Amino acid sequence: MDEERLARREQDIIALERRGFLGPGAKERAIREELGLAPVRYYQLLNALLDDPRALAHDPVTVNRLRRVRESRRTER
Repeated sequence: MDEERLARREQDIIALERRGFLGPGAKERAIREELGLAPVRYYQLLNALLDDPRALAHDPVTVNRLRRVRESRRTER
């Protein structure tokens, strides 16, 4: 596997973030059913991915959007 590319699970996490979810719990259900992860672990992995240059190269629109959301939440605290 090329080290410059994201692993399948990392790609799947970004793909899930690209989707919209309707209703409470829908995203958490998708995280459990599609990725087999607990939501807490999912968000840990996602947060690390946002700082990974490979993730930015893979999907700059989604990663930059999520970085902006993360930054706005940090400044609200």
